[in-house]
Amino acid sequence: MKKGLLICCAAFVLSLTACSVGAGGSGQGANQQHALIQIEDFANRKIAFDQVPHNIVALSNGETDIIYALGGELVGRPTSTTPLATQAAEQVEQIGSAHEVDLEKITLLRADVVLGNNPMNTKDVPILEGVGTKVILTSANSVNEIEKQIELFGQLLQKEERASELVQEIEKKLKEYDTEPGGTKPRALLVYGAPGTYMAALPNSLSGNILELAGGTNIASDYPSLQSYPQYAQLNSERIVEANPQLILIMTHGNPDEVKKGFLKEMQSNPAWSSLEAVKQNKVEVLPSDLFGSNPGTRIMESLDYLHEKLEGLKQ
Repeated sequence: MKKGLLICCAAFVLSLTACSVGAGGSGQGANQQHALIQIEDFANRKIAFDQVPHNIVALSNGETDIIYALGGELVGRPTSTTPLATQAAEQVEQIGSAHEVDLEKITLLRADVVLGNNPMNTKDVPILEGVGTKVILTSANSVNEIEKQIELFGQLLQKEERASELVQEIEKKLKEYDTEPGGTKPRALLVYGAPGTYMAALPNSLSGNILELAGGTNIASDYPSLQSYPQYAQLNSERIVEANPQLILIMTHGNPDEVKKGFLKEMQSNPAWSSLEAVKQNKVEVLPSDLFGSNPGTRIMESLDYLHEKLEGLKQ
């Protein structure tokens, strides 16, 4: 029954896109050179729109935040337990996530465009385009990439001026840290954790980038990256003990207390663990998931401030 409904919805949407050119695209035979909006996403794909899209679906919280910060709205948002910055977004239909796209819901919402992750949602592009939906792929592995997301979505919504303001606010925040006196940077370890799984965040991850921009030293910066997750590395208790971090921060989507307890239990198998400065000073903490669990969008400034304050506290 559910499969039949999906097929009917897909056929309906395809019939609409075949007969007319909507907000979501210019049609297969249309001349994209004359489209109102022409953008290039992070996967170097060129997408054209005849008008500002109305039915926008975002597959992650970061993209959700950016769209609303620019003055736009969504018809579909990611399924998430993490609180959203905008109350209006909380009321929007949940449509799965970048990890598991709910094609049926997106079809029923008659989405003009889906904002997905590069490269995670590359595989979903053909099927989404098959039901008449444009797809824009971006990523957020650094503050710079978030700024580029803001500019790209500003172009999509024809809100370039507002996008420029937001990027300037982020740049202003970064300059505040640049003007601070130099000196030794506190040593920190960033851990992504789920029950039974713990990985160290590398500098090419968003959290790793935030750590360095906020004034910290990532003790895992030279750890070999995991093939499946190139922004992360396997934890090595011996190397952690050798580096003696002053601060250990855990990111998780799961139960914070449970994840922290599991991480400590795993690390305590090394007899020297209790000698770490972070352990002795009780500086093993769980980061707020809305700022560090995934791309925080324009709230990246709050993420920077949060981590900067933690690092500055170690200098006192």
